[in-house]
Amino acid sequence: MKLSIPDMALVVLVGASGSGKSTFAHKHFRSTQVLSSDFFRGLVSDDENDQTVSEAAFDALHYVAAKRMTAGKVTVIDATNVQRTSRGHLIALAKKHHVLPVAIVLDMPEGLCIERNAARPDRDFGAHVIRRHRNELRKSLRSLEKEGFRRVYVLRTPEEVEAAEIEIEPLLNDKRSETGPFDVIGDVHGCRAELEELLEKLGYVLDRDAEGRPVGAVHPEGRRAVFVGDLVDRGPDTPGVLRLAMGMIEAGNALCVCGNHEQKLVRALRGRNVRVSHGLAESLEQLGAEPEEFRKRVEAFCGGLIAHYVLDGGNLVVSHAGLPENYHGRASGAVRSFALYGDTTGETDEYGLPVRYPWAQDYRGRAMVLYGHTPTPVAEWINGTMCLDTGCVFGGRLTALRYPEREVVSVAAHKVWYEPTKPLLPPSELPPPAVARRDPDVLDLDDVIGRRIVETQHHGRVSVREEQAAAALEVMSRFAVDPRWLLYLPPTMSPVATSPLPDVLEHPREAFEGYRADGVQSVVCEEKHMGSRAVVLVCRDSGAARFGIDGAGAVYTRTGRSFFSPELTEQLLARVRAAADGLWDELRTDWLLLDAELMPWSAKASGLITRQYAPVGAAASAALSASLAALSSAEDRGVDVGSLLASTRSRASNAAGFRAAYRRYCWPVDGLDGVRLAPFQLLAAEGRSFATEPHSWHLAIADRLVAADPSLFVSTKRLFVDTTSEESVAAGIAWWEEMTGAGGEGMVVKPAANLVRGAKGLVQPGMKVRGREYLRIIYGPDYTEPHHIKRLRQRGLGRKRSLAGREYALGLEALDRVARNEPLWRVHECVFAVLALESEPVDPRL
Repeated sequence: MKLSIPDMALVVLVGASGSGKSTFAHKHFRSTQVLSSDFFRGLVSDDENDQTVSEAAFDALHYVAAKRMTAGKVTVIDATNVQRTSRGHLIALAKKHHVLPVAIVLDMPEGLCIERNAARPDRDFGAHVIRRHRNELRKSLRSLEKEGFRRVYVLRTPEEVEAAEIEIEPLLNDKRSETGPFDVIGDVHGCRAELEELLEKLGYVLDRDAEGRPVGAVHPEGRRAVFVGDLVDRGPDTPGVLRLAMGMIEAGNALCVCGNHEQKLVRALRGRNVRVSHGLAESLEQLGAEPEEFRKRVEAFCGGLIAHYVLDGGNLVVSHAGLPENYHGRASGAVRSFALYGDTTGETDEYGLPVRYPWAQDYRGRAMVLYGHTPTPVAEWINGTMCLDTGCVFGGRLTALRYPEREVVSVAAHKVWYEPTKPLLPPSELPPPAVARRDPDVLDLDDVIGRRIVETQHHGRVSVREEQAAAALEVMSRFAVDPRWLLYLPPTMSPVATSPLPDVLEHPREAFEGYRADGVQSVVCEEKHMGSRAVVLVCRDSGAARFGIDGAGAVYTRTGRSFFSPELTEQLLARVRAAADGLWDELRTDWLLLDAELMPWSAKASGLITRQYAPVGAAASAALSASLAALSSAEDRGVDVGSLLASTRSRASNAAGFRAAYRRYCWPVDGLDGVRLAPFQLLAAEGRSFATEPHSWHLAIADRLVAADPSLFVSTKRLFVDTTSEESVAAGIAWWEEMTGAGGEGMVVKPAANLVRGAKGLVQPGMKVRGREYLRIIYGPDYTEPHHIKRLRQRGLGRKRSLAGREYALGLEALDRVARNEPLWRVHECVFAVLALESEPVDPRL
């Protein structure tokens, strides 16, 4: 016996004590899905049988159930639930979260329940309690569906319970496995000729019957149409539109959601008492001339339409009147009503039409929402949503959006087929909107303050705490470049696991072994330049057209601060633009976003050097030189200071190594003279993120820039290593030893393929392996002393790696949103989150 449970449902187990609800629940559901009243009594009182705490226990149970339903998880309530009032609270909870409540009743014989309870020492109540439970249950059995349960299953014998199988059934609106590409088409309203023209313009080939009528269409590249509803009413040929759309849908070449006009038409065809207005009379008259068989087909088609679809892994939602994020993928009367009719403010405009609630103004969801219902002269983006009803039947246009390309395609109406109540003005004659639409390039504090959760494709939900957001806001508002330039912030990078070798903390072998364990065979070792991480956004001409800012771009740090004055920035970008001359046409872009290292280190860190490193080095040199002189003199006089003299000599050598380490990365600059730029990744260009391009591709781009302007650009040395070959690994280690032995900082080891997913999610995009001498700058001159290095081996990398993974995912998400030309606030949400996470308490030396 199969019991079908809709996905995301609230499953309420109903039955007397001893009927076997808990056993049934744990047999058929995961332990995390089951919320037991006994368990929650135990949580609040340490005694699962303490009935005096039931109110507090159910309060906690309902709270957790609400959180699970918010997350869209199947939730099972394991309690007696024999009283209508207790079930009523649960049904109300399900309705609030727009999930379907399901009742599974275990109506076991009274004697069996009494026998089972008698066998449990913790159940000392009498048989009268079970009799009361069963009496209450008997009163409820016939009314469970009237109470609001969408499905009711009653199991009356142990054999039925044993034979039961639970089947989680996807909701009808769940089309996440359908990935497209799609052509989403706005309200047609009986305009068959325009629909044919639009489909042909989109590349579809029409199929016609013997009478020449279109009965289907197929796209040679496998694209599918998605209709947003309102195929019918008002226009000249509702049957023709339906014949074409139904043929496409039956052949698997299209999908369609229900519109309010289909909803009304099907009620009229079924003989319901409906008001024949808003073009329904025309549809009924046109359908009246069709055969009875066709009318029945139309009735079945319109009656079976779903209110909305969630497509492409949750990235696309299509409904007739739009849909707020908390309704996506849900099933309830409220969700269907909003999808068909939208929401109104309760007011009417000067034409007597309802004033629609501007839900799109407040939309902040990850999914793109495409809809129709309310005619608009032009299709435009509002916070990742677009209305595709451009009033074809009123003399406007019939519009489609290519997905995922985000390309709008439309055809003009052949004539005004139906006079609108409210004039459909051309864009040039539109009055200012009654409700000001948000400028997509204007940011709002509400986008970033408080606790935030950012949805990312590669890491799911990334949380930003309120205090982290406050810290980021302080930095961003005081120091950062104009946020319209700020498309990306680089993630932090984790070092390799601590080496077991006696005299180093970091060694390449740990990087190679770590990636091999993640299933990465080919890695690239890139020379680590000692400079400052720089993001370079350079425009081919002015950035005004794409970014809304006059200027050539920006060059900024990991915290979004500009490296140079506006004048020097323009000079640097002019040279970058010239060096990238061949890339503009090749990549079909007017801007490039580069990840690079800007040198010398002193160009940005001069204050740090003069106030911290240099004073430490100078003081150590002066003090230890004096100490060595005094100790040497004492030893010459026969004083036994050998041990102290040896340690002081070691410290003096360490201090000299410390000064030499940071001095390697400092040299004078005059304007741009002396400034060097080492690009290592091309992050994005118009319409594209390059995160999936292998590092060999990125380094080849960098080499082209170096060849074009070798006085500005510096090449990044690299070596590819096979982590499964000991010979290749040995060559990688030798290369690192050679570089660091000559004073180099070290190297970064990255998966050669760039973006890689492993069994546990995103693989670290890079691990830094720093040289022994360079680490004196990080851990102090004497870190190599045995007692210090022993202590430093205890450094924990888990939090740093977690932070690096989250920031990496946020950066990828920002680039993807830029490539999709999403509103600035959507991009900045990710960029801001990277900066906010930087305030997480992680050892800054890692």
